[in-house]
Amino acid sequence: TFHVKPGDHVEISLVNTLGEMTNLHFHGLHVSPSGDADNIFLEVLPGQTQQYVLDIPANHPTGTYWYHAHMHGLAEEQIFGGLAGLFVVDGLTDLLPADLHDVKQQAFVLKDYQAKDGAILTENIDSNAPTTRTVNGAVEPTASIDSGETQLWSIVNASADIYYDVQLTGHQFHVVAEDGNPVWQVKSADSLVMPPGKRFDVLVQGAAPGAYELKTLAYDQQGDQYPEAPLATVTVNASSLTPATLPEKMIEPIDLATADIANSRTLVFDKDQAAGTFTIDGKIFDPNRVDQTVKLGSIEEWTIRNDNNQQHPFHIHVDSFQVMSINGEPYNAVNRQDVVNLPANGEVVVRIPFDEFTGKFVYHCHILNHEDRGMMGIVEVVP
Repeated sequence: TFHVKPGDHVEISLVNTLGEMTNLHFHGLHVSPSGDADNIFLEVLPGQTQQYVLDIPANHPTGTYWYHAHMHGLAEEQIFGGLAGLFVVDGLTDLLPADLHDVKQQAFVLKDYQAKDGAILTENIDSNAPTTRTVNGAVEPTASIDSGETQLWSIVNASADIYYDVQLTGHQFHVVAEDGNPVWQVKSADSLVMPPGKRFDVLVQGAAPGAYELKTLAYDQQGDQYPEAPLATVTVNASSLTPATLPEKMIEPIDLATADIANSRTLVFDKDQAAGTFTIDGKIFDPNRVDQTVKLGSIEEWTIRNDNNQQHPFHIHVDSFQVMSINGEPYNAVNRQDVVNLPANGEVVVRIPFDEFTGKFVYHCHILNHEDRGMMGIVEVVP
């Protein structure tokens, strides 16, 4: 796990000892997409070393991000094989009430694997096949919290393809950040639906002493079916602690509802059944084609329509967005995010502020099997 602070200058050397090309993407970070920064067009050949240089803005949101391979055509198998890690911008606890500044923090990185003959598969992956769920690389590990204690949990879906619907029996999750963006209203949930790439930072307060199950509930992605499965056992230890008062908000609202919109676009996600490819606006990804050209400093409204009969998580690099509506119903956003689930045969409207960074970057389905098979486009932000 990388830990950085807003304003940090970060240098990372990626040494490629694979027998194939790879690279890195710093998922969710608001940093330059050009040069040696968060540039997914870099191709690091076998035997090469690539220096990545990130300048974290001084006003960067604090929360949980992650990094992973992003080599088009190989992304699914490389991430499924394990090429991913956490990237935390420290400072989220500073936004909590004073008595929670030293709150205990735990990470729960969710990932699955399929094994054959004692080895994890990295080719011909079937996202609908039986799979083993892990937390921090372990099968059904244990964690603990004291009764009445408040902890800050970072829950991350670092899987290549699959969804989670995470629940801790007998407890609620109090969401203080989503996709690394602190909320302007804390919301409580009994479970959290997490498409691939999704992150939540949540406060958890220990209930009565005992053993509780952290699990993923059954989830119908309308293409794949994911059964209920245990993830970890959480032991609540006896304690005389009185639960702390939870915050109502983390930051002041940065609502885009009344923003001036420079441009509106409609993007259509679909599948070419005959070709077995996944498309955006009827086209598969072409690294030499710019699909959207945007002016720096503008706020745009994108309607992302899903004409496919299965769900797709929409993700865009560099610039987080605010969800405005889902299937025509206004959405009560309390933060920005970088992953949103597109309902099957439905649509989501988002507003994206393209600020601070010019250059080319991508938007895509974060089911990486779909991204590898074409469901990705390029946006170029110009002066």
